[in-house]
Amino acid sequence: MAFDAFALILAMLALGMVFARFRTFPDNAADTLNKVVLYVCLPAAVLTYVPRLELDVSLVGIIVTPWLLMLLTLALVSLATRLFGFERQVHAVLLLCVALTNSSFIGYPMVRALLGDHALPYAVVYDQFGTFVLLSTFGLYVLARYSGDTPPTTAQILLRILKFPPLWALLFALTLMPATPPTWIASALKGLADAMLPLVMLAVGLTIQLRLTRAELAPLSIGLLLKLVVLPAAAIPLSLVFGLQGEMLRVNVLETAMPTMITAAALAISHRLAPRLAAAMVGYGIVLSLVTLPAWVWVLGRMT
Repeated sequence: MAFDAFALILAMLALGMVFARFRTFPDNAADTLNKVVLYVCLPAAVLTYVPRLELDVSLVGIIVTPWLLMLLTLALVSLATRLFGFERQVHAVLLLCVALTNSSFIGYPMVRALLGDHALPYAVVYDQFGTFVLLSTFGLYVLARYSGDTPPTTAQILLRILKFPPLWALLFALTLMPATPPTWIASALKGLADAMLPLVMLAVGLTIQLRLTRAELAPLSIGLLLKLVVLPAAAIPLSLVFGLQGEMLRVNVLETAMPTMITAAALAISHRLAPRLAAAMVGYGIVLSLVTLPAWVWVLGRMT
């Protein structure tokens, strides 16, 4: 299954780049595809896999990990900025693009491909209670502080969280959705969830940016090193401290190892914060993660 998923990723990524080169689709095609994923595929995935989740106190470790790694990101990016003299906007992009991982759009299908369907409920917990809330709090704060906007109020943050479609799917899945729904419902939801990977990779291919100036290579290299290597490595002892074992540990580390969240980079670009660097963190991160993610699975397999 992992080989099939990677073949599909490469095929859809290449198709997106070809379509972008020949301007086959409208300019807003990627945004439209991402909205389909956000409003249809992600909620379907949540409704499919979350009802199978057995609530346990050990889930706290999965929820807390991205928050603790955000603090580590603050320390490491601040150190890199002092050592290399990065500009203010570069510092902001590194904070966003290292701390915020693509734990849903790419995370769900990749966890499913590399670990199996049974691991998806843990990925949903990491994403919904960790990454998404981080984006809505830490992410908005960084954007406001470094772009000159007014910092968001508590009410604005709560409103943003409440307007997130997968959150309502999560609440429904935890309270009303049966673990074994009627076959026709289960099949429809799974079909919509399975559509997430090709749609996301096609959207990425339509917008991927790999060109940088020489001055931007240093922050890009440091950002990718932190995102794809250092933070996942730090997630291993954190997982052990929280008593995570087996599949929970593997999901916790693998979700941390996902490339940069596309939404975080898009917000940085929209706020004119080092836009080429933000786009490159996504583009190069996705390409390199096709190597680093299987490598982390191999490492975790040797440990557990």
